[in-house]
Amino acid sequence: MKVSIERNALLRAVARAQSVVERRNTIPILSNVLIEADGDEIQFRATDLDIEVVDKAPAKVERAGSTTVNAVLFHEIIRKLPDGALVNLSEDGASGRLDVHAGRSSFHLATLPRQDFPVMQTGDYQANFNAPAPVLRRLFDKSKFAISTEETRYYLNGVYMHVAEGESGRVLRCVATDGHRLARIDAGLPENAETMPGVIVPRKAVGELRKLLDDDEAEIAVSVSETKIRFATPDITLTTKVIDGTFPDYHRVIPANNTRKLEVDASDFAHAVDRVATVSSERSRAVKLQIEEDKLTLSVKAPDSGNAEEELVVAYGDEPLEIGFNAKYLLEIAGQVDRENAVFLFNSPGDPTLVREGSDTSAVYVVMPMRV
Repeated sequence: MKVSIERNALLRAVARAQSVVERRNTIPILSNVLIEADGDEIQFRATDLDIEVVDKAPAKVERAGSTTVNAVLFHEIIRKLPDGALVNLSEDGASGRLDVHAGRSSFHLATLPRQDFPVMQTGDYQANFNAPAPVLRRLFDKSKFAISTEETRYYLNGVYMHVAEGESGRVLRCVATDGHRLARIDAGLPENAETMPGVIVPRKAVGELRKLLDDDEAEIAVSVSETKIRFATPDITLTTKVIDGTFPDYHRVIPANNTRKLEVDASDFAHAVDRVATVSSERSRAVKLQIEEDKLTLSVKAPDSGNAEEELVVAYGDEPLEIGFNAKYLLEIAGQVDRENAVFLFNSPGDPTLVREGSDTSAVYVVMPMRV
């Protein structure tokens, strides 16, 4: 293999691929990135056996070939090369070394055989459709904060992506919950997505996928089967196994009869919660909401550090209510509200609270109260 490539293009491709590699590996080949050069491009493939990322970059290929090299080490070397440098990669297959040359710098890196590298089998996908990057970005960005980190409830360790019935027809829906809060986000159903099976996209894959979705103009090709889901642009392909489990019936925890409506400026609310929560103990982070006609009082009482209180002008015309929440959960939900106002729908101090973005019902959040 003998390849010449511009440093920035190389760094971009290697960075996106190597990010899936686990830093601590008992299987040496999984610490490596597979480099394949052919035609007029070079391809980098990395995997942790659950997720596989393949990234391409244009290159001048003098001699086609393939090898594997330590992903983190290779990335660090390329990152430290001068901006705009021309990087030459060469490997003869017999020496067990990848030679990296750029200007007056040269590196000779140990390699492992290409045939030892595990390539994820693609199989047949039941649904293939295209979705704009901003649509997928919104679905995952607004739901991922509610993903559970409890390994015992592994089926909650991801975002449940499926086709569902919305208020005005079928929608593509993402749901995540950890039992304390829930996010349900809808988007228009893309063409050919009707046959898509419901899948739970793992937390790590959601984080890696986010890197594909920054380009507002990008169209993402999505392929889904019962065991895998693949997201692809012309340059990058991310394939991940889905969580083998059944996502719980989330409809049962979304309250339908909450009638006490409070409307508040989302930014003012988030800042006020953040300020009063400063004095709360890290363990509980409890904040109390006292709601009266057109007035909301946020308060925290922490025996060790003191008290805090702040009043906000709100739109509320129902019976007075006192209810407590974990401040972190309120901040995370308020941070998702894109519109000016957040709408809270309460029932009683012991029942789940529904949160919406103004009159928009395509993004719905549920948060459980706590005693304060």
